[in-house]
Amino acid sequence: MNTTKFKIATLLVVVMTIGFSFTTINKVTVKGSDTMVILSQKWAEVYMKKNPGTSIQVTGGGSGVGLAALINGSTDIANSSRPIKPSEVEKLKARYGSLGVEIPCAKDGLSVYLNKANPVTALTLKQIGQIFAGKITNWKEVGGADAPIKLYGRESSSGTFGFFKDNVVKTDFAPTCQTLPGTAAIVNAVKKDKNSIGYGGAAYAEGVKDCGVKKDDKSPAILPTAATIKNKTYPITRYLYMYLKSRPTGETKEFIDWILSPAGQGLIEEVGYYPLK
Repeated sequence: MNTTKFKIATLLVVVMTIGFSFTTINKVTVKGSDTMVILSQKWAEVYMKKNPGTSIQVTGGGSGVGLAALINGSTDIANSSRPIKPSEVEKLKARYGSLGVEIPCAKDGLSVYLNKANPVTALTLKQIGQIFAGKITNWKEVGGADAPIKLYGRESSSGTFGFFKDNVVKTDFAPTCQTLPGTAAIVNAVKKDKNSIGYGGAAYAEGVKDCGVKKDDKSPAILPTAATIKNKTYPITRYLYMYLKSRPTGETKEFIDWILSPAGQGLIEEVGYYPLK
């Protein structure tokens, strides 16, 4: 091969390499809610099989961590199991001149987990709040055994923590509430201790029993099922969200459009949550 032909061949290789790199780097990063990790991983797994040139990277850490990553620019999508706070919107506005984009993507019911040996089967919203606030400290006060109540909850960066505090506890948690790094850890703790109580996404309630929840003393006890969460008769329901700095474009838009399509929504119940419709 003479010098001219060698240069042309080298140039073609470089052009092909650059072209190939442009067609294969379709990377989307998702970070945030631990509640949503199993759902996002399912979406990513199926989407990447259908779109081999795309890389969807999903990590947890909690809703607060995900929204902080969105604000500092280190993730494309922030998953959150609570609505974004006004203070977080202000940070987005200060840095990007944008109020952000909120996209509800699924529904969830927050279960109140009880040990299977606990004779208590139902509590009112007020009783649950008083238990986690430390105002009710013995199971006999709510119809159970004469035994101290042991509390398990999430760390303050968790969206589940924030939602449960704002909508059920409505004050500070009792200092005796042990914080654990994930819902699976709470379920495991409640499974081992008959005097314990915890809370978390309905999808995680394996090996424990769901507590029936009453809106008040006169209301029926409702369990978190697909039907009661969809029609909102279960008192502790919430939306799960994706947040972005601005309207999505490119591969991020393609991924989100697919999540909201029948194909993406159809996967939600496989991991224990509920579609928007």
